[in-house]
Amino acid sequence: MHTKLSEFGDESLMFGYAKEESAVQAFENIIYPIVCDFNSYLGNYILVFLLVGVGLWYSIKTHFVQVRCFGEGWRNIFRGKDSVQNPKYVSMTSFQALATAVSAQVGTGNVVGASGAILTGGPGAIFWMWIIAFLGMATVYSEAVLAIETRRIDKDGTIHGGPVYYITTAFKSGFGRFLAAFFAAAIISALGFMGCMVLSNSIGATIHNAFGVPSPAVGIALALICALIFLGGVHRLALVAEKLAPLMVGMFMVGSFVVLFKRVEYIPETFGMIFRYAFEPQAIIGGSFGTAIKAAVTQGVKRGLFSNEAGMGSTPHAHAQAQVETPHQQGAVAMIGVFIDTFVVLTLNALVIISTMYTADGPIASGFIPEYIGKTNLAQLAFGSVFGEQFGAVFVAVCLFCFAFTSILGWNFFGKVNALYLFGKNNPKKCVIIYSLISMLFIFMGTFIQDDLVWELQDMCNNFMVLPNIIALFALTNIVVRGALNKGARNEKEQTDKAQ
Repeated sequence: MHTKLSEFGDESLMFGYAKEESAVQAFENIIYPIVCDFNSYLGNYILVFLLVGVGLWYSIKTHFVQVRCFGEGWRNIFRGKDSVQNPKYVSMTSFQALATAVSAQVGTGNVVGASGAILTGGPGAIFWMWIIAFLGMATVYSEAVLAIETRRIDKDGTIHGGPVYYITTAFKSGFGRFLAAFFAAAIISALGFMGCMVLSNSIGATIHNAFGVPSPAVGIALALICALIFLGGVHRLALVAEKLAPLMVGMFMVGSFVVLFKRVEYIPETFGMIFRYAFEPQAIIGGSFGTAIKAAVTQGVKRGLFSNEAGMGSTPHAHAQAQVETPHQQGAVAMIGVFIDTFVVLTLNALVIISTMYTADGPIASGFIPEYIGKTNLAQLAFGSVFGEQFGAVFVAVCLFCFAFTSILGWNFFGKVNALYLFGKNNPKKCVIIYSLISMLFIFMGTFIQDDLVWELQDMCNNFMVLPNIIALFALTNIVVRGALNKGARNEKEQTDKAQ
């Protein structure tokens, strides 16, 4: 909670607010250790192997498509940006689909999540984020290809696509319907609801630190702004995403390069720490080697997952909307989203943090973390060491607001597709309105919840999403491999005819 009691006026309001805070705190104290234990078991012993496994599987099966078709992905982006949409489809250009995916991918995971990973697992956690991202490029390729292959196009041109459709393609029995429903419920909870809490929590904390604005007030304003876009449909989301995504990434890159230019003498040492502490994390975070390496790897994997979302099954909803000639084209574009998220934005943030906070003249050079440093303010302190405390806090707050705001828009859309799948067959308009109102409530609630609990709840829901998605990815290997090696599949006309 970031709001002071004095900001609420008279004693009666103060007393009521204090009681509410006490009840919330008591609930958190009960729930938090349960959620942590569950995430620790699932994340450390199951999720790591599944994510690494599916990434390795598709890297090998596609002959490392993330390397072979990397340049093609960039070319497809710029070709898609200038393409003319077919008026028959309620869809996006390839560039708009990528922008929507990047808007969702580049978020608090790049700033707050990476900060938490570095604090908990040491600088070496970034190395494991890179590994996950490299493998994740092959994973997200497969997700995008399957999203295009299995999407449904209504007679009015509305496109429905995402993991629920390729899950039911992989398993046509009741088991497939169960897995699809499980995934849909998980993503609605993880992104549409809990994800909104994570994002608004991070926005509220950083804006409060930078400007002194009460976090709940930020939550109210954020919910109202998002509502204007939530209810505007695919076209409004696409227009906002294609404008904001390049702007926010460019702004963060410029600020990061300024800091790194000032700290250029520490860049070799910074990269050295990332590689050294990936394999010797006990030297910086303490403890035994086994405990330290486990922390470095799991933090890199979990926060890497939250950052680039490869394997989660979220970004296929955006890529399914793209107008492309073949699924392979959008699969190549999807890989660029992971590259931008992790190898550009997240890496720049990590280099800024490590070069200013962990090098010889930094406050964490010895590995001891002062009490005033946490994952919500680490990036602000890092940028502030060069920009000045106030401007550094403001810069990160503005960047984080843009990142998290666009993530909320993307995540809401992903959740909405699945809400319509579960509940919208008879009255889709009513379903969208109810879903959007609940999502707005969670945006506001996020500013009241302890940030550690919010992150753990988000991790739990992410884990639930991954399981059915990865099962389907393994089951549909042949479709993905055919697209990757032959670089083609059925064209748009064939897809439309089949759907109708």
